[in-house]
Amino acid sequence: MKITSAELQTIAVNKEKYPKDNLFEIAFAGKSNVGKSSLINTLVNRKALARTSSRPGKTQTINFYNINKEFRFVDLPGYGYARVSKKEQKKWADMIEEYLHYRKNLIEVIHVIDIRHEPGEHDKSMYEWIKYYGFNGIVVATKADKISRGQWEKHKNIIQNKLGVENKKLIVPFSAQKRTNKDEVWKVIEEILEVNKKQQP
Repeated sequence: MKITSAELQTIAVNKEKYPKDNLFEIAFAGKSNVGKSSLINTLVNRKALARTSSRPGKTQTINFYNINKEFRFVDLPGYGYARVSKKEQKKWADMIEEYLHYRKNLIEVIHVIDIRHEPGEHDKSMYEWIKYYGFNGIVVATKADKISRGQWEKHKNIIQNKLGVENKKLIVPFSAQKRTNKDEVWKVIEEILEVNKKQQP
């Protein structure tokens, strides 16, 4: 996809602050510091549209990015960051659940997982949420440059088994550093947008 514009449109902590229009939204969910912001930046060819940090827990709001004035990427708060209070963790979880539950514009949630590590309980819960809300269960497995390409299949198998992914083709290894499989991720996104456009009344 040719990116003609990409901008931060709104930052929200509850549904009253969500953008008030009908643009489709594709959200990115994942553990703190898994690389959601880097994934968004790579997809739209920008270095710092979505703020990245080496410190986990940086994204504490729901950030809405308007792409080509046609649809939005939505960066959800990272979950599972142990160094914040239980109260804070619950606040983030409630924020994510409210968005998933109420947002009519939402057409897909892409689950972002670090390819190097076996998914944990938080990842499993998020994947179950994603499937429960009727989405496809697409996984982008980041930091793929940190392991050899020959290891990808083994790590995809681990992710598939742990999360219960039905079709391994839904797991896409990705590297923001080397832009590996950027086109593959776009292909998935364009297909989702196309299918949903056809279903519009």
